[in-house]
Amino acid sequence: MWIFLLSDTFIFSCFLVGYMTVRVSTTVPWPNPSEVFALHVAGADVPLLLIAIMTFVLISSSGTMAMAVNFAYRRDRANAAALILVTAMFGEVFVGMQAFEWSKLIMEGVRPWGNPMGAAQFGSAFFMITGFHGLHVSCGVVYLLVVAFKLIRGDYERTGNYQIVEIAGLYWHFVDLVWVFIFALFYLW
Repeated sequence: MWIFLLSDTFIFSCFLVGYMTVRVSTTVPWPNPSEVFALHVAGADVPLLLIAIMTFVLISSSGTMAMAVNFAYRRDRANAAALILVTAMFGEVFVGMQAFEWSKLIMEGVRPWGNPMGAAQFGSAFFMITGFHGLHVSCGVVYLLVVAFKLIRGDYERTGNYQIVEIAGLYWHFVDLVWVFIFALFYLW
């Protein structure tokens, strides 16, 4: 898992450095994140509300995953599996909110090949990087569901190999950490 995470770190690093390079070198104004990602709530635009909730959900999932690992090492299968399922649910909520965000941007005309709010490169960078991250979250949800199922079934109890839960936790924490960088570069900068 460490080798996989290291290779994934290189991939995400290349994407984010490429994004920063394009952003600082473009001559067309870059879209203002507080305008692009604003939600219309109760008659007012609320900048970054959806993104803040998405980030809170994903960061909270790291806490539930850490507790799941702790329960797994204590051989408390029921609580470990329940917390893994909560973590997977948080991941599903995050991906659902991301799909909503994408549909909102697409309806506003943002596409990978163009952007009515500024630099055309914004759309391609945004959809590629957040999509790649969303794919990682989706795969992580499936991975967590498999681990939870095997935990409930007692597979790890027979082998005593509760490190599998910790390995799933490493992957999940990595996905969360990558989101922190994406959040900072796309939504705050």
